[in-house]
Amino acid sequence: MIVCIAEKPSVARDIARIIGATSSHDGYMEGNGFQVTWTFGHLCTLKEPHDYTPMWRSWSLTSLPMIPERFGIKLIDDQGIKKQFAIIESLMQKADRIVNCGDAGQEGELIQRWVMQKAGAKCPVSRLWISSMTDEAIREGFSNLKDQQDYQPLYLAGLSRAIGDWLLGMNATRLYTLKYGQNRQVLSIGRVQTPTLALIVNRQKEIDNFKPEPYWVLATVYRDTTFTAVVKEEEDEEKENETEEGKEKKGQSKRGFTDKEEAEKALASIAGKPFTITSIQKKNGKEAPPSLYDLTSLQVDCNKKYGYSAEMTLNLIQSLYEKKFTTYPRVDTTFLSDDIYPKCPQTMNGLFQVKFGGISPYAEIIKPLGGKALTKSKKVFDSSKVTDHHAIIPTGIIPQSLSDAEQKVFDLVARRFIAVFYPDCKFAQTIVLGTVDDIEFKVTGKTILEPGWHMVYPKEQKGTEEDSKKKEEEKILPAFVKGESGEHTPTLTEKWTVAPKPYTEATLLRAMETAGRFVDNEELRYAMKENGIGRPSTRAAIIETLFKRHYIKRIRTSIAPTPTGTELIDLIHEDLLKSAELTGIWEKKLRDIEAKKYDPQQFINELKQQVTDIVHDVMSDPTNRRITVMPPEEGKKSKKKS
Repeated sequence: MIVCIAEKPSVARDIARIIGATSSHDGYMEGNGFQVTWTFGHLCTLKEPHDYTPMWRSWSLTSLPMIPERFGIKLIDDQGIKKQFAIIESLMQKADRIVNCGDAGQEGELIQRWVMQKAGAKCPVSRLWISSMTDEAIREGFSNLKDQQDYQPLYLAGLSRAIGDWLLGMNATRLYTLKYGQNRQVLSIGRVQTPTLALIVNRQKEIDNFKPEPYWVLATVYRDTTFTAVVKEEEDEEKENETEEGKEKKGQSKRGFTDKEEAEKALASIAGKPFTITSIQKKNGKEAPPSLYDLTSLQVDCNKKYGYSAEMTLNLIQSLYEKKFTTYPRVDTTFLSDDIYPKCPQTMNGLFQVKFGGISPYAEIIKPLGGKALTKSKKVFDSSKVTDHHAIIPTGIIPQSLSDAEQKVFDLVARRFIAVFYPDCKFAQTIVLGTVDDIEFKVTGKTILEPGWHMVYPKEQKGTEEDSKKKEEEKILPAFVKGESGEHTPTLTEKWTVAPKPYTEATLLRAMETAGRFVDNEELRYAMKENGIGRPSTRAAIIETLFKRHYIKRIRTSIAPTPTGTELIDLIHEDLLKSAELTGIWEKKLRDIEAKKYDPQQFINELKQQVTDIVHDVMSDPTNRRITVMPPEEGKKSKKKS
């Protein structure tokens, strides 16, 4: 008998239907030589400290660091889990072969491997590896089952991550709680959550410490067009602030005169003198379609456009995946492998037939692509940029009975998929320079020549990441002639530099992805993903954990630290615990383990040494630092097991 084990009952039912296991039993389905059973996500977890030795049950500084000689797993203490595991164990003990049908990712691999280990499975194991839950994908996956050994590096990376989180979380949480929490306030420390909290605290400090400075913008209106004076320092500053988030961090965009006297002198010097056009530069440009979605970019757009939290977006796209309408969501690539290209016309045909409320939202924008081969761009199809899974795209199955929120997420994914097959947007940019008495003025205009992929997006549809960061007011300028001259109306406006913006979930996700560095360029950002904090699939949970522990709070759409969160970061002197960059280096090592470029044992040994050093440094702290103990009702809410 072949035993198939899936991660959820709903997934197991789909698999059972395809392979002919149609007879229902308690905890599994059977038929056609198969038994199909399921977990409920994690059934097993790493053992707790007291499972290794009774000495570690009570929290004591003398017992730190807690480093087990060998890590073990145990069943989660839940009656429903224990009952289902007993069924799984019985099936696996008699199986001739097991097919691991867990989610095709690091976490899915770990969940099922632990269950098989705990059940004492001895038979050969195959791996079902699919990127969508369509009937076709399941059939294809079963006809191309892999040897589980092929996924050993994936398992080792997941195991190393779990052990690393245990080592740091268990030891550092007890250490800081006992040393600085007066043993009355649990101070939760995590390998990913603490650097994420530090990002939020540090941004808030920048805002709190920001001192606005005045500057003066000199402008003049000539032929109903506003020209702005070019200040000498502007060019350097533009380079310095070339990204949106860089501008936020600096607290300003382009500045004018920083000296009021100089600005007033300039204004006086041009009064009554003619304005002369000195240069007209015209150049054509192209804007390629935005990349397909990975999980983070989808979460970013959903937060900006609809205000959805990262966790809500993950739940929605997971639901669309399980309903077979979109592909596997927990991905960190924006590319498709080359073998997907032949399937794209079929997917496009499915989108053509989609109707929401009796309206076909995609038919008109798909028509221009009909009757010819779809464009195959290296910016979209590149197998070398795809490891476990490709970017999130529709499956081509026509969605039915979607909630309003699901429909909005599906629409983003569908339009992004259609857009990548459209031509570039072509535009003409005009830069006009003029002078008055040696002071140079500039105005820029942009005219769309061919909208290209912009046709995919309704004009009123704003808020996607690309729109928000690249949107430039389209301005058609008059037909200026070099050398022309005339009257103008100058103005001098006082402005103030503004503080950096607080994080939203969208900007926090991007900061986690790039280890806190402010990167706007898509290609560079993609290259930095290896050193991001956490994985795409875990970042939402990390943010939610910080909310639940009352370390951060929402203020409308922004995120701010609570006093407890700020105190905790101020208390931590060890850079290793709160540096986004150092945590990014750990993440890179975990990805290298997955790629067979790094030894998992070395990663664990390094962490053991780091934890030992942290314990020694904190224990040696002679100061009397303490964290403010929260009121009983709040402290109770945030007190959790480490």
